[in-house]
Amino acid sequence: MPKAYWVAHVDVADPEIYAKYREANAIPFAKYGARFIVRGGPQIQREGRSRARTVVIEFPDLAAATACFDSPEYQAAKAIRDPISTADLVIVEGYEG
Repeated sequence: MPKAYWVAHVDVADPEIYAKYREANAIPFAKYGARFIVRGGPQIQREGRSRARTVVIEFPDLAAATACFDSPEYQAAKAIRDPISTADLVIVEGYEG
């Protein structure tokens, strides 16, 4: 069964409140087996558009990745982030070829 990933591009207006979001999202991420692959490090934009932060989170499978996003715990964390950020996020299944 292939792993799955959240791929997010995020602009953050208030880093202090965003830190509270990171604290809150730790609970659902642990519950659903999430592991950060990329967490807002330096990036070089080569094509198209993006945002200031790129985050890639690995999950055991697509069901876990989707369940995490839909969980009450993550939605509570997201409610902290939403007023101070703009994000694009996709949940994508990995390739095992």
